[in-house]
Amino acid sequence: MSNNSSEIRVAGTGRVLVGAVGAAAPTTFSANPAGDWSNAWTDLGYTTTDGVTFAKKDKLDPVETWQAISPARFVYSDRDLTLKFAMLQFNENTLPFFIGGSKGDVKPVGTNTGVFSLDIPDGPTFDERALGLEFTDGKDITYRFVIPRGQVTAADDVKLARKSAASLGVTFTALSQGATAPLATFYMKDPAYAAAPVTP
Repeated sequence: MSNNSSEIRVAGTGRVLVGAVGAAAPTTFSANPAGDWSNAWTDLGYTTTDGVTFAKKDKLDPVETWQAISPARFVYSDRDLTLKFAMLQFNENTLPFFIGGSKGDVKPVGTNTGVFSLDIPDGPTFDERALGLEFTDGKDITYRFVIPRGQVTAADDVKLARKSAASLGVTFTALSQGATAPLATFYMKDPAYAAAPVTP
């Protein structure tokens, strides 16, 4: 492998989408990538300039022995795969996603009043979703990262101030779909992978 600046990636712009658990990920890349996502996916809109922080953390437990100071081997005990980002738009999709709930939890108050309510439950609720991340680097490079099943596991503090926009920061954690199913999948439209073997 040699130094190749054309393989350096900068996520110039991107977006985050949510769907029902198991929503099909788009595997085609048209001239308008935004149109490749089906109606099963909802774009969460503007996010902060921090973009998305991708984290994969594996925990390995050492197997200690009487005969050696160093571990004899390691055993995988845990894997955390998370995406962290902050949404800037407040609407029927983003606020329930942040709180833990669905679009249907936003209810009108009265009739034709233009007032709505969203209850925060006394205890946490399970709100499993699929999550899609897409970013582009110029007009020829597009990456998609899809978690078929996961949940918001942490929510940032919401700061309400005069000189800055309020944001809804979340950490989304991937959940297993079973031993034979992937935890998440990358889809790449990128010539850097042209040398990869083609699956028949």
